[in-house]
Amino acid sequence: MPFLDLEQWPRRDLFHFFRTFEYPFFGVCVRVRVGRLLAWARARQLKSFPCLLYGSQSAANGEPSFRYRLRGERVWVHDRIEAGFTVPDSPESFGFCHVPYHATFTGFYRDCRQRIEAFRKNPPPLTPSTTDDVIHYSVLPWLAFTGFSHARPGDLGDSVPKIMFGKIEGAEGEEEMPVHVSAHHALMDGVHVGRFIEAFQSILDRPELLDEDVPK
Repeated sequence: MPFLDLEQWPRRDLFHFFRTFEYPFFGVCVRVRVGRLLAWARARQLKSFPCLLYGSQSAANGEPSFRYRLRGERVWVHDRIEAGFTVPDSPESFGFCHVPYHATFTGFYRDCRQRIEAFRKNPPPLTPSTTDDVIHYSVLPWLAFTGFSHARPGDLGDSVPKIMFGKIEGAEGEEEMPVHVSAHHALMDGVHVGRFIEAFQSILDRPELLDEDVPK
């Protein structure tokens, strides 16, 4: 997990420009097509959220900028990043759960389901994360939002991307879901978020590629 060579990085000047902003995060909200993946999951009796989360995490791990994290005036490059996400623990409260990176859909799906079930049986205390090798996910299933703003700590060192899934709408097989991505502008730009969304959509459009790796 090396530091990025800033002198050879094309974004070097942008990094130094945005690094000390009081609020250096920017947000992008798009709608993605999820109908094919949902139909695929229903046919195999799989829960949709772990499938969506796996697709997003695979796309994020494939886009280097989503693995960049601030270390003072330097940029650390994680080899892999995990998924941290919200889980309801009552009608009006939630906690945080996470699942490590898995190269295979089977490993990710099983681990995700087990961790969610363990959380619901015994919700852990609400504590802040102490690592940044993660993407923070939330789900807002009640609203098909067109924009979003995240709560963040008042810390210039925070550089973890946040991704929000919204309400799924549309006829069966043609559903769409809003996705909001919030990222540190010193570490990435709109083009990088665009590549992430393109990779995520490619997975959503071709879920049959996971067929050889479906939990039995």
